[in-house]
Amino acid sequence: MMKEDTISERLYNGIIKENPVFIQLLGICPTLAVTTSAFNGLGMGLSATVVLALSNLLISALRKVIPDRVRMPAFIVVVASFVTIVQFLVQGFLPELYKSLGIFIPLIVVNCIILGRAESYASKHSVVLSFFDGIGMGLGFTLSLIFIGGVREILGSGAFFGFQLLPLADKASGTMGYTPISIFILAPGAFFVLALLVVIMNVVRAKQEAKGKPLSAAGNGCLSGECSGCALSATCSGKTQAVAVEATKGGESA
Repeated sequence: MMKEDTISERLYNGIIKENPVFIQLLGICPTLAVTTSAFNGLGMGLSATVVLALSNLLISALRKVIPDRVRMPAFIVVVASFVTIVQFLVQGFLPELYKSLGIFIPLIVVNCIILGRAESYASKHSVVLSFFDGIGMGLGFTLSLIFIGGVREILGSGAFFGFQLLPLADKASGTMGYTPISIFILAPGAFFVLALLVVIMNVVRAKQEAKGKPLSAAGNGCLSGECSGCALSATCSGKTQAVAVEATKGGESA
């Protein structure tokens, strides 16, 4: 029997152990595109968090009702409904943020983080745990975007959340100050910052593993005993078979 999840484990899992950006490298397209500032990263992350939490909750509640052969279209309909609601709310109350994020808000529908959690977790677990799994993954995604956007904004303009931290140099008056590195608010800067932060995360993970306290689950990225989507599926075959046998026995006893 696998250990039963808890709410705190779901939150810790999404933020640290299986962080969607720094550990699993998911949702890279919006991550690179919208993180020209920390505020844009916060807005995109919170929008995705709301969709993740609510879609996980509803999909988990309907998991015994949705036929298995149409589960993916059903998941997409649920996610698209919540994305539309979030899009209208952002457009109505935060028009400047809506202009900055543009097409990436409706594209949350096909974000692999959303559909991945719906398929791998929400469709197989209770409503409460699925809801907090969505919150945990959403917070992990949000913090990642804030980190990337913050680094790009500071290096690219000397500001953070729109507040000028570093006084800028003024050639006209001869005032000394910070000269922005404009490449960091352009597309190449997104790749540089993401690579740097992933390297830092890998160093931290290596040090934790050396201390016997690995950050990632089983050190191989497998999701709660379900290895069908694991890149190291060959090493997980035994576990997958064991889970399948256990599920079969459970079905027979029921």
